[in-house]
Amino acid sequence: MWYKNAIIYSLDVETFQDSDGDGIGDFHGLVSRIDYLDSLGVDAVWLQPFQPTPNRDDGYDIIDFYGVDARLGTLGDFVEFARALEDRGIRLILDLVVNHTSDQHPWFQEACADPSSKYRDYYLWSKEKPAGADTGMVFPGVQETTWTWNEQAGAYYFHRFYHHQPDLNIDNPMVREEILRIIGFWLKLGVSGFRVDAAPFLIELLDDQAPQHDAMFAFLETMNATLSWQRGDAILLAEANVGVEKIDDYFGDGRRMHMMFNFIVNQALFLALARERSEPLRRALESLPPMHEKSQWAQFLRGHDELDLGRLADDERQEVFQAFGPEPGMQIYHRGIRRRLAPMLDGDRARIEMAHSLMFSLPGTQVIRYGDEIGMGEDLSLNERNALRTPMQWADTANAGFSSASPDRLIRPVVDEGAFGYRTVNVEAQLADADSLLNRMQRLIRARTWTREIGVGAFNNVETDRPNVMAHVCRSGNRLFFAIHNLAAEPCTVRPALAREDWKSLREVVADRQYPAANGELEVGGYGYRWFRADRAG
Repeated sequence: MWYKNAIIYSLDVETFQDSDGDGIGDFHGLVSRIDYLDSLGVDAVWLQPFQPTPNRDDGYDIIDFYGVDARLGTLGDFVEFARALEDRGIRLILDLVVNHTSDQHPWFQEACADPSSKYRDYYLWSKEKPAGADTGMVFPGVQETTWTWNEQAGAYYFHRFYHHQPDLNIDNPMVREEILRIIGFWLKLGVSGFRVDAAPFLIELLDDQAPQHDAMFAFLETMNATLSWQRGDAILLAEANVGVEKIDDYFGDGRRMHMMFNFIVNQALFLALARERSEPLRRALESLPPMHEKSQWAQFLRGHDELDLGRLADDERQEVFQAFGPEPGMQIYHRGIRRRLAPMLDGDRARIEMAHSLMFSLPGTQVIRYGDEIGMGEDLSLNERNALRTPMQWADTANAGFSSASPDRLIRPVVDEGAFGYRTVNVEAQLADADSLLNRMQRLIRARTWTREIGVGAFNNVETDRPNVMAHVCRSGNRLFFAIHNLAAEPCTVRPALAREDWKSLREVVADRQYPAANGELEVGGYGYRWFRADRAG
């Protein structure tokens, strides 16, 4: 169960490194940056979609599940990259985007052209526009309906996302067989697992009949079994932003999804950061159901989408908006913030570092978004979520070292102005600075790798006399991990409710600065953090 203790690095091929000067990142570019990925100490790389696409939704509108977009390379180039990672002991995780296709996919094209085609039933159709068609949009304010008329087909088709992304009919056995075939194809090419895109929508049925829904959840077990049969150590990581009461449906006692992104904790963490109080995060962590030994959380700060705050109460969401995205152009879909972490925290180095330390210390496996390790910013002039999908900033050279193309040919412009512009924030400069955010992140990653209790231990909050301090432990066997994080700008002294025998054996693992030894009280700086380990006899 390698995934129980791993660091996953998320990146998009087209914005990471361009090797041929066409302004678009590619697999040869990725191979040239293997040393960097290796130096970070990550255990797995998660690639956003790279299959052939019209690219109207950052590659999530796929027209061929078995290929590579020609702009990015060939299947051979993909295999070269996968093997180069394997040589360094780094695993590869792919996006599995099978809730929908592009409307340019041959399946949909044939479904529209021929009512008798088998592909007609690959999608969901209605002769009349269904009631409620103008509700339930994933992108409110941008998307107007979930049912769109197709003139050629003479019917409306269903789409949870944009109108150019028709949903597949998961109730069709042939569609389920096709999904298993896609999984098997990429496993044969060296993949160690899949991030299952939009997992709740993948298995939803519109008529809401309970027995059929049970069958859809059973399909997750079939997916799991397919992985286990073809590659015993492969995993499924679900993107499922669901309530606490539905979590067990996706884990399925270790028989369905191996991992889930922890949206509940993520949203509470940002509320805690906004308030500079630990209570929302403590409460969220305590609300989670017990974990099966085969199951794991994926903890994260920022991903490739908006910071989704939809599960917070309205007043709580407004608190986070006010703290981290107060301008209307920073907000999106009435629920989220389209910014990267560093600018949300006003470029405050101590606070950025503390937030990462807190994320790395939470029970589960940690996921990092490319560029966050150096504190990259966003470009709010770009539409929707593209604001935080700008090219990687490698150096203080043309196009941030991403590409030799002229700037007008880049897949997206690099961030070139302000405190987060590439002349100030880049890998090359931070590698040369022993005290840079990048070097601190590398140390945190190493510390997390050594501290396996975080991934497999039993979690508990620890009471303190300071509401601004988050303190928690993870216990595994005779070993204990203990961490404290100060969410406020003012330094303080903390008295955690730890047993005397734990105090006696505490050893400091990592901290934001030098502190006096632990002796019943702990000093912690403004936005400071301290990690400890202890071995208990017996």
